[in-house]
Amino acid sequence: MTKPFEKSFEKSVAANKRLHDLIPGGAHTYAKGEDQFPEDLAPVIARGDGAHVWDVDGNEYIEYGSGLRAVSLGHCHPKVLEAVRRELDRGTNFVRPSIIELEAAERFLTSVPTAEMVKFSKNGSDVTTAAVKLARAVTGRRLVAICSDHAFFSIDDWFIARTEMSAGIPGEIADLTVGFPYGDLAAAEEMLRRHDGEVACLILEAATQQDPPAGYLEGLRDLAHRYGALLIFDEMITGFRFAESGAQGLYGVTPDLSTFGKALGNGFAVSALAGRRELMERGGLRDSRERVFLLSTTHGAETHSLAAAMAVMDVYAQEGIAARLHELGDELAAGVRAAAAAAGVQDHVLVRGRASNLVFATLDANGVPSQAYRTLFLRELILGGVIGPSFVVSSALTADDIARTVEVVAKACSEYRAALELGSPDPWLGGRPVKPVFRRYG
Repeated sequence: MTKPFEKSFEKSVAANKRLHDLIPGGAHTYAKGEDQFPEDLAPVIARGDGAHVWDVDGNEYIEYGSGLRAVSLGHCHPKVLEAVRRELDRGTNFVRPSIIELEAAERFLTSVPTAEMVKFSKNGSDVTTAAVKLARAVTGRRLVAICSDHAFFSIDDWFIARTEMSAGIPGEIADLTVGFPYGDLAAAEEMLRRHDGEVACLILEAATQQDPPAGYLEGLRDLAHRYGALLIFDEMITGFRFAESGAQGLYGVTPDLSTFGKALGNGFAVSALAGRRELMERGGLRDSRERVFLLSTTHGAETHSLAAAMAVMDVYAQEGIAARLHELGDELAAGVRAAAAAAGVQDHVLVRGRASNLVFATLDANGVPSQAYRTLFLRELILGGVIGPSFVVSSALTADDIARTVEVVAKACSEYRAALELGSPDPWLGGRPVKPVFRRYG
């Protein structure tokens, strides 16, 4: 049952109110919003070090899903900070390209050898939208086909128009985006046949919670090409976290274009559009065809962010970070599943996904996903000193961190069992349930 706080959250509650007074939504990313956490249990972070963060009240947490999966090496990684500090003393932005732009491009294409050219930007949405624009220019077609089973591709209209938060976007734009399901080649072909000659590209994550069905990615690439469309992999999550070479290297399927971000900068703002030379050159100066205004961002070549990316790629290669992420995730998943089984809630508290990218599901007595039970679970984790919307690991986690997390999960599962027996989690919520990000109204 709900009990008095074991921690003080007074300063976080006050800071959240001030955030909402000055910033729409109280955060700069909806997924970090106060509504994603239990009422009055949305810590405002003051600092981080490794896999731990401290809030403005001084509470310490083991953190998962750091920076929406971006900080895969942990906060304040010394090699990344060393590279960033070195560049800050040399200047951050110039009237002409810096030599580090060349060095970063060479380093990226060494890590992702399936790509032939790369252009850097700051946000994932920058580069996914650039990929879509380039595909439309190359094919002369209007429609974009998105994998409808994948959660997010861009803040831009071509994607957001298809969500529950489409206010402000003309309906005609939504009509330019169509969907296809993951893992079903027959359905993808039916979509391409229905819109024959109209689809510019198919965009998807190569994998999310499970590996792709055998032959699926190869088959999808062949289908796209047969119908004159391009294949785009969104590697925001899979890039580096699944493998240093991205999902395209891991699964051995080369897309026409791909987009990277998140883990690439370990929290610093950098993203990348990569792909085949003949396509990427359409946004350059050496192509005689109609020009494509591909990416032109003032801050896309900030030297310190590119230095961070280069350091990240070096650390991944030298220290086997992708393998470590999988080892840590396997250890955590086994511990959480054992704790859930011991409490008798193994059918209700689930861990899913690739070991380097774990999420948890909270199901009610009928096996249906429940925001109320998610609230109970998150609340018990936070009160126990564990914070995160997922169990996505960073390489900074220690064996002690994993063991402590499993202890906290075990207690949360005990409370979960009590709620199931009562028939309602309401006494454990402490306020309104957490909410889905994409919803039409408040």
